[in-house]
Amino acid sequence: MINRFFAILLLLTAAGASLTAQLRLNGAGATFPYVIYSKWFDVYYHKTGVQINYQSIGSGGGIKQVIEGTVDFGATDGPMSDEQLADARTKRKTDILHIPTVLGAVAVAYNLPVEAKHIQLTPTTLADIFLGKITKWNDWRIAEHNPGVSLPNRPIIVAHRSDGSGTTFIFTEYLAKVSSAWKKNVGRGTSVNWPIGLGGKGNEGVAGLLKQTVGSIGYVELAYAVKNNIPYAAIQNKAGVFVAPTISSITAAAAGASRNLPEDLRVSITNPDGKESYPISGFTWILVYKNPQDAKSGAAITQFLKWALSEGQSYAADLLYAPLPKEVVAKCLQQVDSIGK
Repeated sequence: MINRFFAILLLLTAAGASLTAQLRLNGAGATFPYVIYSKWFDVYYHKTGVQINYQSIGSGGGIKQVIEGTVDFGATDGPMSDEQLADARTKRKTDILHIPTVLGAVAVAYNLPVEAKHIQLTPTTLADIFLGKITKWNDWRIAEHNPGVSLPNRPIIVAHRSDGSGTTFIFTEYLAKVSSAWKKNVGRGTSVNWPIGLGGKGNEGVAGLLKQTVGSIGYVELAYAVKNNIPYAAIQNKAGVFVAPTISSITAAAAGASRNLPEDLRVSITNPDGKESYPISGFTWILVYKNPQDAKSGAAITQFLKWALSEGQSYAADLLYAPLPKEVVAKCLQQVDSIGK
C-alpha cells in the first residue's frame, strides 16, 4: 500500500496535469473558509486538471463525513475532539491529520441604522447580548462605550448558526473564556443550546438573516460580512483595546501560535495577548487521512496541500484571510509529508 502510494505520488509530481486530468476529489465541511477554498479549487483545477468538489455544509458535517469515510477530506474551524479522533481511528483504521490552511476572523456583524464605522462592544456586553441579558440597543452597557453614537431604542435580535459549525466553535470558545456565565450556562462547541435567537444555516444563512433583519446581531466569518456589506463591531481585546477584524489584527492574534503550536496542530488563538490582536480569530483546518485507502486520491491531496501551503497563501489577504506564518507552514508541511507513511 505504501509503495503504491509513493509510486503514484512520484508519477503525479513528474507528469503534472496530463496524468491528473481525470482526478476528482470530494470534500465537505466548514463554511468559514469557503470563500478562499472556492478560489483555490478553481485556480488549482486550471493549473493541474484536478477537480475538487467541496460541499460547504459546516464543520460538524465535515467531521462527521470524515469519520464515516464518505469524503476524501474534511474541513473544520473547530479541531476534532479526542473522542472524535478515536472514533475515526476505530472506523477508518487510520489517524486523521489536522492541516491548518489559513487564519480568519469571526466578525460580530449587525444591522443597525447608526453612523459609527464600528460599534464598540466589551466581552461581557457581547456575552450578555447572546445570553439575552441585554435586550435593547440603547442599553447603558452598550452606550457607555459608544459616546456620540445615537443608539436606537430598538430590540436586539440575535442571529446564530443552526448547523454544526466551526465558526460557532470559535465564537463560543471565545465567550467561554471571557464570561463565566456563558461558560457555565452555554459552554463551547460546534453546536450549543442557544439561550435566544434565530438560526441560519451556514455563514451564508446568518449573513442573510442579518441583511433582512433591522436590529439584528450575529457572527459570521469576516469575508461574509464584507461581501454582504454588513457592518461589524470592534471588540475590546485582552489588553483593553477595541479592535476591529482586519488582516493585520488577525495576524497579530496568531503571532504566538508558531511558538506554542502542538505537534498535532490543534490549537486555539481566541482571546490572545497583544494590543493589536483581534480576539475572535482562529485557524481553519483541512482534515485528511494519514493512510488514505485510495492511494491515487491520497497522493493528489498531498500535492494540493503542498500547493495551498505555498502558492495558495498568496490569495489569502485579498479574500480577507490571513496567510499562515512561515513557522506554521513549516510544521504543516511536516504533517503533509507524513501522509501515506
